[in-house]
Amino acid sequence: MPENRLEPTSHPLYDQSATFRMARRQLEQCAAAIDLHPDVLKRMAIPKRAMVVSVPVRRDDGKIETFAGFRVQHSLTSGPSKGGLRYHPMVDLGEVAALAMWMSWKCAIMNLPFSGAKGGIAVDPSALSLGEKERLTRRFTEEVLSIIGPRMDVMAPDMGTDEQTMAWMMDTYSMKVGYACPEIVTGKPVEIGGIVGRREATGRGVVMTAMAALEDLKIRPETATAVVQGFGNVGSVTCQELVKRGVKVLAVGDKTGAVLNKKGLDIEALIAHVTKGLPLNKFTGSEELDPQELLTQQCTLAVPAAMERVIDDKNAPKLKCRVLAEGANGPTTPAADAIIQNSDIYVIPDVLCNAGGVTVSYFEWVQDLQQYFWTEKQVNEKLEEQMLGAFHRVRGLARERKFAHRTAALVLGVQKVAREMERRGLYP
Repeated sequence: MPENRLEPTSHPLYDQSATFRMARRQLEQCAAAIDLHPDVLKRMAIPKRAMVVSVPVRRDDGKIETFAGFRVQHSLTSGPSKGGLRYHPMVDLGEVAALAMWMSWKCAIMNLPFSGAKGGIAVDPSALSLGEKERLTRRFTEEVLSIIGPRMDVMAPDMGTDEQTMAWMMDTYSMKVGYACPEIVTGKPVEIGGIVGRREATGRGVVMTAMAALEDLKIRPETATAVVQGFGNVGSVTCQELVKRGVKVLAVGDKTGAVLNKKGLDIEALIAHVTKGLPLNKFTGSEELDPQELLTQQCTLAVPAAMERVIDDKNAPKLKCRVLAEGANGPTTPAADAIIQNSDIYVIPDVLCNAGGVTVSYFEWVQDLQQYFWTEKQVNEKLEEQMLGAFHRVRGLARERKFAHRTAALVLGVQKVAREMERRGLYP
């Protein structure tokens, strides 16, 4: 088998990011496992298109501040590029490129007619007023107008953005084209073409795959315990859905800290506490926990649902979970992966585990194009069908080829995109 190395396709702009180097390393390992043609590998290793823009915004005090904005389209082979838009101070080009690459594999694993993309603005959204956020969003939309469109690139919410962000984007784009165009973004408010169940979709998808893993391991949910890192949209919904199925959530953490209750946290009370703007680590009915010890608690399910690269070679040997359900993108480094593969931990990789969001975004896009809408029951049934179908495809390939689950998932995604590239050929 020839060795497929990625050094010739490295890029000085992207390679400054540890997250992009990690995504590229995963692709390299996948390519070696399936003997991917080097020419196809070179095309996959570097994003198809990247746009870096300056986003000037007039602050409420009248001063103008300029932020860096990014939109990366990893591929346009499989259909319109699809991916979220995040607002976070640490956003950079390499991180966005890595997330776009993972989105390509995620869409392929789920058999969605999308290619991968991602966007971001290097800004702390909590430091902006509502009006400043609106001006930031509208100006960014204007700056990337030439590369977005319902058949070109469709954005969605991500870290630091929400339904309102997407509403502003939709309105800005619609004003430019001269008619209402809800299909330009997904994750919008239901009132303007959004889909019921989209906000909960990622967390629900995490729990659907986690329940499938417990069934595979013959563990009853009512005997299971969980810890969840992250209590934003994904983490909070994951906790709610786990509790509905009888799982006891022992510990939760966010950027303010972490809390633990060995008898099980009252998740609805915790959500009400955080919704009031109170720090999570001051929640009564629990004890404060060192955030560094959150994911290493003894539990059945550990769910990283926050940032990338939180499980590394230092804390991976300390994991005491039976199932690692990756609700976040890229939470486990390759060095940690090598350690986990020598344990009995059952990994549900991110490109499968958190694919519920993009799957329901696809449903929303289809409904907007057709102007025909489904009930939340129909949406959830279709989501479960898609998530479990993908879960069993990944599990089946892992067993057949003796692959780790992450390798199996990446192989399914990479092979699908590779076949499409080979079929379409290279223009001109």
